[in-house]
Amino acid sequence: MEVTLLGTGGPLGLPRPDCPCAACAVALDVNARAATALLVDGTLLLDLTPGAAFAAARAGHSLSGVRQVLLSHPHDGPAVEVPAGLPQPGRVPDGRELTLLTGHRVRALSMDAPGTGYAVTDPDGQRLLYLPPGAAPAGLDETTATYDMVVGDLVGRPDALARLRLAGAAGPATDVIAVHLDHDVPPGRELRRRLAAAGARAVPDGSTLTVGVYEDVPDVPRRTLVLGGARSGKSVEAERRLEAFPDVLYVATGGTRDGDREWAARVHAHRERRPGSWRTAETCDLVPVLKEDGPPVLIDCLSLWLTDAMDSVDAWDDDEWAGGGERALRARVEELTAAVRESRRTVVAVSNEVGSGIVPATPSGRRYRDELGRLNAAFATECEHVLLVVAGQALVLKG
Repeated sequence: MEVTLLGTGGPLGLPRPDCPCAACAVALDVNARAATALLVDGTLLLDLTPGAAFAAARAGHSLSGVRQVLLSHPHDGPAVEVPAGLPQPGRVPDGRELTLLTGHRVRALSMDAPGTGYAVTDPDGQRLLYLPPGAAPAGLDETTATYDMVVGDLVGRPDALARLRLAGAAGPATDVIAVHLDHDVPPGRELRRRLAAAGARAVPDGSTLTVGVYEDVPDVPRRTLVLGGARSGKSVEAERRLEAFPDVLYVATGGTRDGDREWAARVHAHRERRPGSWRTAETCDLVPVLKEDGPPVLIDCLSLWLTDAMDSVDAWDDDEWAGGGERALRARVEELTAAVRESRRTVVAVSNEVGSGIVPATPSGRRYRDELGRLNAAFATECEHVLLVVAGQALVLKG
């Protein structure tokens, strides 16, 4: 099955008309995108958009062979005037299946938001799933067969991919293509980086892809360290890297602080931001978590783990530090980094980058700063991917 993406942008395209934002300003050349529309094997058109015939011609195709036009967006009529020779657009009711004369079968899937998703199976059994903007499949279960290609709004609804993975509808060999791309993420390198973290990719308008051909599927880093200063956006970046995966274990090392309302508000904000399917464990005992097999784990954060570890060896007392506290802490750090090295789980960890600021005024503060720098360096050595977040912008240091 061949799929030509006549457009890959949001309903208004990219750049949006008359939009002065920074993302639209740099959406030029291959980063400019028309509204999303798919041409399947030259016979099925999913979504009719302005200039579809010209877009097909630029991609080396014609719409003269199209026998069916289906709409996915949440409206009843065609999005634009129907070009001469094309059949009138329609919509398949949820749960119903349409069989074309070419042997293609199209089944309409119910969504959790307005719109219709389409599962297309060609005569050879290759399977394509196309999702409308802002929507995810509803009612998936483990009996759903794996799709060879998934095309959908992976920036706006990364949880759609998480649901597909949980149900087995998206597997390691599924080619995941992001469309309906809008100005929410700067195009180019930043978009590619975010999609790659989810095991997905974007392609230029006019690209023709062969369903079932396993190629160019990004490898998701198995161990990632996200560094950053206070309120830099490091936790948001870490959470974003796993929001397309189900059953994530969120390990909170901060614990609770009785009577501290400000801390409670911080914890509540973090919880509200996480997907509802994630589980939370409040612990600083990270080694057993890393040694267990299981779903991806997000550790937030190593700096609070270090505080607990230094408390446990009484590192704040100079005599205790010199009398064995330093050696005990080194052993704890080595045990943690060894567990990271040997872990089979996908691991994303957050830590503070404190070495670039003001030198602490107290010996204990300087000791903590130095030990956190050593911990970050040791942890980063065991990771395939290391990021530094500054003012909400992620800079790749490794990987």
